[in-house]
Amino acid sequence: MIANLTWRIRIVAILLLGVSALFSPAAKSAENWPSKPIKIIVPFSPGSVQDALARSFSNELGAVLGEAVIVENKAGAGGTVGTGIVAKSNPDGYTFLMAAASHNINGSLFNKLSFDPIKDFTGVAYIGTSSYVMMTNSEFPAKSVAEFISLAKANPGQYNYASAGNGSASHLAMAYFDSMAGIQLVHIPTKGTGDAIAELLAGRAQAVIAANVAALPFAYDSRIRFLGVSSEKPSPFVPGVPPIGNTVKGYVFDSWFGLLAPAGTPQEIITKMQSQMSKILKQPDIIERMKRQGIEIGRLTPGEFNQLLVGDYVRMAKVVKASGAKPE
Repeated sequence: MIANLTWRIRIVAILLLGVSALFSPAAKSAENWPSKPIKIIVPFSPGSVQDALARSFSNELGAVLGEAVIVENKAGAGGTVGTGIVAKSNPDGYTFLMAAASHNINGSLFNKLSFDPIKDFTGVAYIGTSSYVMMTNSEFPAKSVAEFISLAKANPGQYNYASAGNGSASHLAMAYFDSMAGIQLVHIPTKGTGDAIAELLAGRAQAVIAANVAALPFAYDSRIRFLGVSSEKPSPFVPGVPPIGNTVKGYVFDSWFGLLAPAGTPQEIITKMQSQMSKILKQPDIIERMKRQGIEIGRLTPGEFNQLLVGDYVRMAKVVKASGAKPE
């Protein structure tokens, strides 16, 4: 009898714990989410790829969530400053990271980080993918990837390329190209892709590889010449521009985009956020906006997004090693 009573007490206690969990502050917080403005941290400067992307849907996202969505730029150290801020944020669903390929690149490029790109984050809303465009100042004599490589080989260490910063996708894309093409360019890191293109326009850099979202606004700019695209096949976003891989065999580089949250964010909040992002990514205006930015919208659940993050982390580790890129 005593033993049976003891077990009954334990069962009742377990049930009471389960019920109390439903009414815990965390559960109530998830149920009422969102009840205040939400921040999307962009780890690069205004004008960067992630910045332009986040601002392209933030108003619509705020409208469907019923709370303001504020985009904040926290640039520095190739995106690691802003990323570190999100990693240490309260996992309450009010701070998200606008992430891209650079997120995983940094995990292999930098020896010491204040965060783990995989363990300290969880995938929330996958947005899509983008290829990159290699471009040069129109006054530079190279009119093709092959001509650019010939000039670089004839003048080792004399030409510069600019990027969105050490560890950024544009840094690795170009370092990877250098390695595979057998050339030596000098790296000029900046705080964002917009700044990198400014270096190109000023003639201080001879080349930039930038994601479609940053490159397409210059498609008809007489000051810039597109030399090649990073995708395996010709890109529908820049017709007539050949793949870099046609000249540098095996060269392919692309990037995913999506929202990440600090690890430990309640699943209910992740599900709600993903659901609302999925809705706005079906809106005709948003679809057209994404097309203009050269982004192919994708559909992944948070679980599938996390699987992609892990697989991409492994892939980028191999690319970083092959490129010989250093954090400088």
